Amino acid sequence: MPSPPPTGLKHNRLIVGMTGATGVIYGVVAMQYLRTLGIETHLIKSKWAHATIKYETSYSVADVAALATGRSWPIRDMAAPMSSGSWKSDGMLIAPCSMKTLAAIRAGYSEDLISRAADVCIKERRPLVLVVRETPLSAIHLENMLALAKLGVIIFPAVPAFYTRPKGLDDIVNHSVARMLDCFGIETDGLMPAEGRWEGFRP
Repeated sequence: MPSPPPTGLKHNRLIVGMTGATGVIYGVVAMQYLRTLGIETHLIKSKWAHATIKYETSYSVADVAALATGRSWPIRDMAAPMSSGSWKSDGMLIAPCSMKTLAAIRAGYSEDLISRAADVCIKERRPLVLVVRETPLSAIHLENMLALAKLGVIIFPAVPAFYTRPKGLDDIVNHSVARMLDCFGIETDGLMPAEGRWEGFRP
């Protein structure tokens, strides 16, 4: 079997959080692709992410947990290694990120392992990408996003691009996930649909 391609990561380890917002397929596809690259992934799912997985996808909760190449962690396990900055990682992706989780992270309120792991990424200056899912957005939501963006957190609204002329839902999801993983410097050409990179208008 050929070796996985270089990932561009220092520690080859990412944390992935999934909350109960709609759009859990973004997190699932990200986990699937990270697995093909041989990247060590540690998954944390909220209670409502379990419900969304069952409602929005054909996967079971166990199927999604099995995608983690490191481990799937209970959300209440505050003794998990990612609760400490001494445990090295290349950052965290929360896909999707609910407004509740966004608010907890902004306030530094580490009520569960997702918000604590995110808090650690902020204090350790590690990449944190929040795939926020809500519409329309209230002033509270926008203020929370702005406050985190000022701290270096990447706010990634799950907004599809249409210049790629997607042929279906898979193209839309794959392009969005590729752009999310771009934020970590990960090679995503294997996921990006054809003509997924904008190169200007063509004659």
